[in-house]
Amino acid sequence: MDSNDSVDRVVPELDSHDWFAALDVRHQALLRADSTVRHYEAGAFITRRGEPSAHWIGVHTGLIKLAVYNADGRGATFSGVPAGGWCGEGSVLKRELRRYDVVAVRASTIILVPVDLFHLLLAESLSFNAFVIRQLNERMGQFIATIQNQRLLAVDAQVAQAIAQLFHPMLYPRTSSVLELSQEEIGLLTGISRQRVNQALGHLAELKLISIAYQAIRVVDLDGLRRYGVASL
Repeated sequence: MDSNDSVDRVVPELDSHDWFAALDVRHQALLRADSTVRHYEAGAFITRRGEPSAHWIGVHTGLIKLAVYNADGRGATFSGVPAGGWCGEGSVLKRELRRYDVVAVRASTIILVPVDLFHLLLAESLSFNAFVIRQLNERMGQFIATIQNQRLLAVDAQVAQAIAQLFHPMLYPRTSSVLELSQEEIGLLTGISRQRVNQALGHLAELKLISIAYQAIRVVDLDGLRRYGVASL
């Protein structure tokens, strides 16, 4: 974890997550006592590739991404995770070293559930087991779609799919129709230049799939956005 973050030990932020509300009172109390909330500035590393997977990671506010970088600084982004989303359960489940970097795209408030508490919940809570299994299944589907999109779709369609993925009802239940996303942030999520993202957004707006405002995108036709470019595959 980056050393310049700030830390809170009281975790009322958990109350807004449906999987937490489904737990029994004892497990909720354990999570409140042992979880941590940390605040990260844009660009900060929440965890780095090769570090122990010490926490399951939830996004209370903000936006983060899962990515890898090589020695030359080139990177590949696997997924963006907006507020309401959780990530990192695969590495925590296997207690392996983290295989990717987790980076704050913008200033973010992050909930960290310790690995031992995560495993205790798996051992004792059927509702938590069900949530994690669904999460893993949906995440795998998302990663497969991301690889497909990066290899087979034109740039405009890649941008459309990157926006549409943030509306996954299981993984990101809190996403609203208005995304407070800048062109630079979409570029960070897709690996596409800001200038090319700007062109793609303009084209999507012409098709009335989205409308664009300063530092924000309103999704006008989510189904159309999800279909854009994918029908030809």
